[in-house]
Amino acid sequence: MKRRKFNTLLASASSGMILTSFNYHNQKNLKKHKISLAQWSLNKMIKVDKTLDPIDFAKKSSELGFDAVEYVSTLYRPTLEKISIKKLTQKLKSKSKKHEVLNLLIMVDDEGNLSSTSMQETKNAIEKHKKWIEMASLLECHSVRVNLEGEKDLEKWKENSARGLSLLCDFARNYDINIIVENHGGNSSNGSELASVIRSVGMDNCGTLPDFGNFCIKRLNDSLYDGPCKIEYDKYQGMRDLMPFAKAVSAKSYDFDQNGNETTIDFKKMIEIVNEFNYEGYLGIEYEGDNLSEIKGIDLTKKLINKFI
Repeated sequence: MKRRKFNTLLASASSGMILTSFNYHNQKNLKKHKISLAQWSLNKMIKVDKTLDPIDFAKKSSELGFDAVEYVSTLYRPTLEKISIKKLTQKLKSKSKKHEVLNLLIMVDDEGNLSSTSMQETKNAIEKHKKWIEMASLLECHSVRVNLEGEKDLEKWKENSARGLSLLCDFARNYDINIIVENHGGNSSNGSELASVIRSVGMDNCGTLPDFGNFCIKRLNDSLYDGPCKIEYDKYQGMRDLMPFAKAVSAKSYDFDQNGNETTIDFKKMIEIVNEFNYEGYLGIEYEGDNLSEIKGIDLTKKLINKFI
């Protein structure tokens, strides 16, 4: 509040009632975080059921009560076989403006290994990421989320990751775009080591996207994303490791009990950790369960977040 406006309000009050009422209103009605929707929450509707055109993601999000979205690059593969990425960007921008939805970030997958020991492979990956950075800029996003893959040896991975990130961030800063890394399997799910990589890069537009649920370092089948977890990093410690660099947060959910609580993640504890680091950005819902419809899973996740913010 402007000092002059505050003084006027104080002077006009014949008692403390107006000031008390003002403070009460702010405390009760202003939440610390807003909630966005990650497109992966609707991936089955897009990829399997084919009941949602990914170009209509902003429209669907608005219908579900969201005013901010997070895109997923791979969900546009079929679309990009038919139209150029320039045309796709125009369509997405038009849809988001029409439905008054804010574009926050693009999650980019399967565009090469930024952590490869091969410099040529790293350069190829950077080239493949560039179009998404340009798209993010045109959509007025703040970030592009990338993966750090291509090397299993931890020390080599750290060195290679810092190199790849530095080069990509150097390109992205020309577009005013952040490059953010998610804990997303393998070495990147080791919160302490990923934090070390971000510190070694030391660039303002390099950060993290801590995800509540992706802390499996090694799976029984050696897959990065699917299958039973063999070695898991403590998810709450992982959040504490990554939150100092967070430019976005994914509120991952899988399933819920009869009381509406997530069965594998303590959302209250997670949000308390987020708040420890004075994060004031969006919490992005990323429902990834199989037992509920995507719409129901999104709704329950939203209700659970609202319970603690």
